[in-house]
Amino acid sequence: MADAGALDALVQALRILPGVGIKSAQRMAFHLLQRDRAGAGQLALALQTAAASVRHCERCHTFTEATVCATCLDPARDRARLCVVETPADQAAMERTGAYAGLYFVLMGRLSPLDGVGPKEIGLTQLIERACDGQVQEVILATGFTAEGEATAHAISEALKRRGLHVTRLARGVPVGSELEYVDLGTIAHALVDRR
Repeated sequence: MADAGALDALVQALRILPGVGIKSAQRMAFHLLQRDRAGAGQLALALQTAAASVRHCERCHTFTEATVCATCLDPARDRARLCVVETPADQAAMERTGAYAGLYFVLMGRLSPLDGVGPKEIGLTQLIERACDGQVQEVILATGFTAEGEATAHAISEALKRRGLHVTRLARGVPVGSELEYVDLGTIAHALVDRR
């Protein structure tokens, strides 16, 4: 393709998205340029606007356009409970359940020494300050059940328990609606150990 500098740049820019390889990026670029130029402009403007105006909440670190997010400012939220999640996507998933009405702290990652992510990078000091504000009575650890998520939960739990805080962890086990014979053995084992 002659004179494809801008097209190549678009494909390379789309490849920075997680799970998008060269073929998917090309397909998206071709679609936007061939069938939806207005959508391409809308996408470019939305990305530019979000990159310029979205920041981290000063209290919980989630994404917001304000200094403090709407969740932290909501007087109806239970200030005695603080749920620790890895990402804003995890926070959104918790909110969709409708089962939690407390506040959050978003780590923006998880401990991963091999990748250079330590306690400082996930804001452990800020989390401890937030949890020790005198209002929080329970810290709920809702990190993933990966090796890094478990290590993160353990490190946070130890740091908070030393300060006399009540720390709980999300339960894990057999998914609702599943048949036991089709559930993986690790999940069954954890469900058995964590039975109530």
